[in-house]
Order: sequence, then structure tokens, then C-alpha cells
Amino acid sequence: MKKYFYLITIQYLGYRFHGWQKQPDVKTLHLMVDRTFNFILEGKRFKSLSSGRTDAMVSAECAAIELFLFEPIEDLSAFLELFNRNLPQDIRALDIKEVDAKFNIIQNSKIKEYLYLFAHGEKCHPFCAPIMTTILDKLDIELMKEGAKLFEGENYLKTYCYKPTDNGIYTREIMLCELVENTLYTANYFPEKTYILRVQGKGFMRNQIRLMMGTLIDLGKGKLTLQDIKDSLKPDNDIKMNYIAPASGLILKNIDFID
Repeated sequence: MKKYFYLITIQYLGYRFHGWQKQPDVKTLHLMVDRTFNFILEGKRFKSLSSGRTDAMVSAECAAIELFLFEPIEDLSAFLELFNRNLPQDIRALDIKEVDAKFNIIQNSKIKEYLYLFAHGEKCHPFCAPIMTTILDKLDIELMKEGAKLFEGENYLKTYCYKPTDNGIYTREIMLCELVENTLYTANYFPEKTYILRVQGKGFMRNQIRLMMGTLIDLGKGKLTLQDIKDSLKPDNDIKMNYIAPASGLILKNIDFID
């Protein structure tokens, strides 16, 4: 049977979900997306894959799904509207386009950008919790900015992989890593100043961004030094960074597929 392939971009607030991947007896993003597809496709055969799995409580501004069908979609705009009408309010489809059989959402080269949104020094309004982490300690933000830049380029990142194995590929390139004042997300209940760690790369390991952020938080608290971070990026080191920053501050900002 002939197959038809569609690339759909979506955004979601991950706070009430147990991550992307389907799991028994819990509500996940993939479960809700597939339930919606099953409903609007009226039981027709389909399969959906994502470009990566986000953890519980992680949100996305622009994630991607590949939809495999055995009948074509006649009107993409109408399908997108119907999809959105039936998705939960914390998931929204942004775009749909047809792709060819050569496209592979998992294997195609891509650049991902993640943001980590945080504030420090005071207890924040509870409404901040779904998308922002609050560190109650005062942090040395300028030192953390220096630390973030150390991650840029090609480094040995085994320290920043949760439960690494002995045969993983840990020499990887981070194309951009910077800590800046947040101007992207605003609300009248946000603290006066909030911050974003911005990271770009072709691929990330399990909990990599959260381990990097946790390391920068410990740097900002004075528990680590810049030299500690430099040492952790050297080939074949056995340094362990144990603080994984909370998931709710992490946002998948964008995915760019490379031709």
C-alpha cells in the first residue's frame, strides 16, 4: 500500500504530562496526540513518530511529529484546524506539510535549540511554576555567564549524560551556549528579572541540558569553580555532576531540519 508522510509542528505546556513517550497508566503527550489522531481519522491506520522525547514537565515551543498515513489528506488546512479543535488546550498544532518517503524525522540532521528559564533569590508567584524554575539562593549571574560559554564548541560531555554507558559517543559539539536576561517570556506575576540559558546543538543526551544547568547553578552558589567545569569537559575524565536542574524550566524552543 502506498504511504503518505506529513511533518507536523506542535507546541505544548508539559507541566501536567509525564513526558512525551507513551507509558503504562500515565498521561503522556504522545498518548494524547495519538488519541486525537485516532478520533479525527475515524479509526483509519496511522503511525506517528517524534524527533525526540522530552521528559516529564518539559515544554516545547516548536516540536515535530511525522505522521504516516495510507490515505492522503485532501485539505491540509482543514486537517490542521480539526486537529487543533480536538487536542487538549495545552497542546497546539502550528503547521502541517507533506514530506517524501526519504524524510526521516529521527535520522534527518537537525539543529535543536533549548531554553532553560529561571529566577533566583526570592520565592516566586505560584503561577510561574509551569515554565520557570526558582532558585531561592542568590546566584552569581555574571560568573554563570562565564561558565555557560565554557560549554561551547566540541567537548567531552559524558559528565553531562544521565546514567552514561561505556560505549556512548560523548565527544559532541555545542554550537551555542549562553546565559542571558529573559526578554522572551513576560507576565505581570514574574519577578523583576529572570534569566535564560540558551543552548543549540545537533543532538543532546538524556538530561544533558538539565545537568549543565544544575552545574551552572552550583557555580552560581559558589559550590563549583570555572576550573571545575573546564576539568569536567576534558577527554575521559570521571567527574560526576549530580545536580539535575528541575524539569519545569526546560523548553524545547525550536527544531531546524537540515536539507
